[in-house]
Amino acid sequence: MQVEIWSDVVCPFCYIGKRKLEAALEQLPQRDRVEVVWRSFQLGPDTRTDPARNAIQNLAEKKGWTLEFTQQAVADVSNRAKAVGLTLNYEQTKVANTFDAHRLAHYAASRGKGDEFEEALFRAYFVDGQNVGDHATLTSLASGIGLPEDETREVLSTGRFADDVRRDLQTAAQFGINAVPCFVLDRKYAVSGAQDSAVLLQALQRALSESAPPAQAPVTQAADDAVCDVDGRCD
Repeated sequence: MQVEIWSDVVCPFCYIGKRKLEAALEQLPQRDRVEVVWRSFQLGPDTRTDPARNAIQNLAEKKGWTLEFTQQAVADVSNRAKAVGLTLNYEQTKVANTFDAHRLAHYAASRGKGDEFEEALFRAYFVDGQNVGDHATLTSLASGIGLPEDETREVLSTGRFADDVRRDLQTAAQFGINAVPCFVLDRKYAVSGAQDSAVLLQALQRALSESAPPAQAPVTQAADDAVCDVDGRCD
């Protein structure tokens, strides 16, 4: 079974959702039957990389919120992250366009290191305060998981894998995915949001128990705490 995760590097709930999926997979006896594939999504496709600004400032401006309200909202998210063992350093984050990070994630996946690189990207942005829109930073992250530095530089300088990113974005639009993370199971079911690991485990078990071929119809975005099939029925 294939689990596709539409995600963005700068989405805290995607990082939290990654941990919750990992917890669900640890409880799944058929773990060896599950392939995890990361798909690209951009929360801010028009974002300009600006290492002088952090996510709190960016979110306040984007939403029209006061800094005080934004800081409280961010604190709430940080508390949710702590529940799954993550410490998010919002003050150190650097505003970045994630298109090139997604390109390099596709390259990493082509070398069998997709999940490793996604983890490196999340940690770089949310924990270490690195600029994930900077090519030197991305090259260092790729090198850190064992990808060849010369080939990584070539990917970044030539625009390779850009079509793969755009294809993911188009597929997300076709499926009606407008928020992330979104976990799509064998193109049959979708679980939207950083749901509890028990919800993800139930969805995984359900999908594995069914042997029907993957559906090609658009996937329905799942409501909170729900698993939806392609016809829109939710449990």
